[in-house]
Amino acid sequence: MSTTHFGFQSVDESDKARRVRGVFDSVAPKYDLMNDLMSGGLHRAWKAYTVMVANLREGDQVLDIAGGTGDLALAFSKKVGATGRVVHTDINEAMLRTGRDRLINAGVVLPTAVCDAEHLPFPDNHFDLVSVAFGLRNMTHKDAALAEMCRVLKPRGRLLVLEFSKVAKPLSKAYDWYSFKVLPRLGSMVAGDAASYQYLAESIRMHPGQEELKSLMKQSGFGHVDYHNMTGGVVALHVGIKC
Repeated sequence: MSTTHFGFQSVDESDKARRVRGVFDSVAPKYDLMNDLMSGGLHRAWKAYTVMVANLREGDQVLDIAGGTGDLALAFSKKVGATGRVVHTDINEAMLRTGRDRLINAGVVLPTAVCDAEHLPFPDNHFDLVSVAFGLRNMTHKDAALAEMCRVLKPRGRLLVLEFSKVAKPLSKAYDWYSFKVLPRLGSMVAGDAASYQYLAESIRMHPGQEELKSLMKQSGFGHVDYHNMTGGVVALHVGIKC
């Protein structure tokens, strides 16, 4: 039996996806509100920077993985125009439904699909850009997911991974206090769910740091990888270019 981590717990690999799905089924209705509260609104700046680095052009083909409530998909759709396409995907149906409804309310209709990043239902060499924001850390086999993202990209296509990362050392004690004392309490008060936000804090600690993720992306087929720290390393944007 192969095991993996679910936060600080060790669980059967086959059970992790179900547990992660349960977390996001629970948080979906309050996801955007909690993002604003948890980050003090900073998640909007992190995503805006990601859109700037994406540097999309009219007609580009984009795949947004773990697209959730659709922040990036909406922003990307404005850049690629009528001749481009943004495919909005997530493994969690509740999150995807919330995002689809939000996009429709904004007057945007995008192709939407429930799919597993480890087994993407798209052809080789198809997309100009693939993005995954705050989703990679929840994937059971990150190497398999990254290899799939590389496969569906065109040669010289780019992968953007926006994810919580390893915070700068002077901030670590304060960050730990906030993560393990404040976040679960906030989750309990606002979303009625302390356990999911406890998992969030734990999952961040189990995710590869900046240099580890850079190496993992290179091993998964990306010829050049760089990263940009934001907010003292609380978040990092990794950019990988397919050979």
